[in-house]
Amino acid sequence: MKALVINGPNLNMLGIREPNIYGSDNYEALVEICQTAAEEAGFTGVEVFQSNHEGALVDRVQEAYGTIDGIVINPAAYTHTSVAILDALKAVAIPAVEVHISAVEEREDFRQISYAGMACFATITGEGLQGYAHALQLLAEKLGL
Repeated sequence: MKALVINGPNLNMLGIREPNIYGSDNYEALVEICQTAAEEAGFTGVEVFQSNHEGALVDRVQEAYGTIDGIVINPAAYTHTSVAILDALKAVAIPAVEVHISAVEEREDFRQISYAGMACFATITGEGLQGYAHALQLLAEKLGL
């Protein structure tokens, strides 16, 4: 079973961007957490993908059809704006978990709506980068690993 972790805009700036909210670990640390967690959860492979472009995120979700068993997605700023990502997740119907590093439910009002989350069976917020490990474990359980 293969997992895909998708990260949206500005996540490549981890460790630089607002460390008081997102922590001081960099993107490479996030990738390592995902690789370790996926292996521990029983996945045979994991790809970690990041883009600052909405269309690239939609394309990667669509490309997952038939080759990926589960998705962990942090759409970042597109969480609150992208019906296109929601529609792509619904189209491929691959089990998905939404993850956010910060506790978005405690932040600005505009962050209270998650379009992508409407196509996910679970949402993890406020656990920092370890939220990705939690999301991969939930995904593995859902897939029967």
